[in-house]
Amino acid sequence: MSVPGLWAAVAAVAVVIIDALVRRAHRWAWEASLGGSRRARLPPGDMGWPVVGAMWAFLWAFKSGNPDSFIGSFIRRFGRTGVYMTFMFSKPTVLVATPEACKRVLMDDDSFLEGWPRATVALIGRKSFLTLPCEEHRRLRKLTAAPINGFDALTTYLGFIDRTVVATLRGWSDAGEIEFLTELRRMTFKIIVQIFLTAADDATTLALESSYTDLNYGMRAMAINLPGFAFHRAFKARKKLVSVLQGVLNERRARKRLPRSSVDMMDRLIDAEDEHGRRLDDEEIIDILVMYLNAGHESSGHICMWATVYLQKHPEIFAKAKAEQEEIMRSIPSSQMGLSLRDFRRMEYLSQVIDETLRLVNISYVSFREATKDVFVNATRAIGYLIPKGWNVQLWYRSVHMDPEVYRDSKEFNPSRWEGYTPRAGTFLPFGLGTRFCPGNDLAKLEISVFLHHFLLGYKLTRTNPNCRIRYLPHPRPVDNCLAKITRV
Repeated sequence: MSVPGLWAAVAAVAVVIIDALVRRAHRWAWEASLGGSRRARLPPGDMGWPVVGAMWAFLWAFKSGNPDSFIGSFIRRFGRTGVYMTFMFSKPTVLVATPEACKRVLMDDDSFLEGWPRATVALIGRKSFLTLPCEEHRRLRKLTAAPINGFDALTTYLGFIDRTVVATLRGWSDAGEIEFLTELRRMTFKIIVQIFLTAADDATTLALESSYTDLNYGMRAMAINLPGFAFHRAFKARKKLVSVLQGVLNERRARKRLPRSSVDMMDRLIDAEDEHGRRLDDEEIIDILVMYLNAGHESSGHICMWATVYLQKHPEIFAKAKAEQEEIMRSIPSSQMGLSLRDFRRMEYLSQVIDETLRLVNISYVSFREATKDVFVNATRAIGYLIPKGWNVQLWYRSVHMDPEVYRDSKEFNPSRWEGYTPRAGTFLPFGLGTRFCPGNDLAKLEISVFLHHFLLGYKLTRTNPNCRIRYLPHPRPVDNCLAKITRV
């Protein structure tokens, strides 16, 4: 071997040894305080290097186009235990990737609090549903249930959603080639802003949209509040977003006693009152609206796009879904203007299409908790694995939804798998589980259903780049934002 080759070999060995020593020291630093008996009960895993831990591997897996390789690397190295130890978002973390373990964590409010990364909490708000303790969370959910998912509220929202979808689809069909996802996000943003603020003018909507776009890109970033970092730009955007919403809220409170021609979500949140006469304060209302702005706009737009793409790729599924919508249209009285909630409840097969899209796309691929005490989670062994008090827990919904042992042919789009099937707790988690179940799920499915109803009845999608590469952060989407033509048929 030549001298340069020898030095290269020595350097490679040195790198391997240093890497192993640093990883072992980092792991020891977090395990030392647990004591021997608790340390022996920890799940298998790898803490990685200090500060970064598994973040590089996580980002590489998602940005390389193979997101399942992240959990796959733990399965390959440590076996199919379903529970793994690592270090992410600056904290020791236990990854949970089986239905049983997810159910255990999500249903145990006494042992687990929300544990979202600091960046997410700072951007959504400390008084949103993300961070509240159990009692306050229950109070807030009870107060906001009717304004968000109540029958009267959904009936009011449905009319605007229906009219907006009809007008938007007509506009797209005349526009030629469009970025389908971009336009869908604009449509769903317009809908959610009007649901929040019926009288919002174009300037207010534009200010909200501009600020929200920057905020969204910082949701999964490291909480580094320095110029040049995504979180810094997102945090500035949140301040602008809060300023706009506070201005509208001040105006609403000032004219509270005046007659109102229509009532929107902000009005309903202002009027909400619990059994003790307690109302929501400004910070609670604003943080709730920011949270719904994220969930109600971003997720709905992406699921509308993917459901449309899947339907177009599977003509037999498209035909079955369309036939259901045609039957619903035939049953609507001529005196009825637009869709009703009764019509929405009859969209059984379309609901299966949406559920299958939610399972396969995995918009919410992970959620976060923090252990408030030592907890043992049973996975593949009877005694269970220890989740130490104060450690974070990441629930990998994506791994559950894509597990072939849970869903046969899990990579196939098959809405009929939901026919007559009720998934057992922990196996279907697009909206979470337990008391922290997403409070806007009915509104989201209503919006998606109305869009697909009108698309199925009168339009088709022709993609410019049907084999376009997929980007997975912050949400799965084609890199060309689904460049396509929408054609009336």
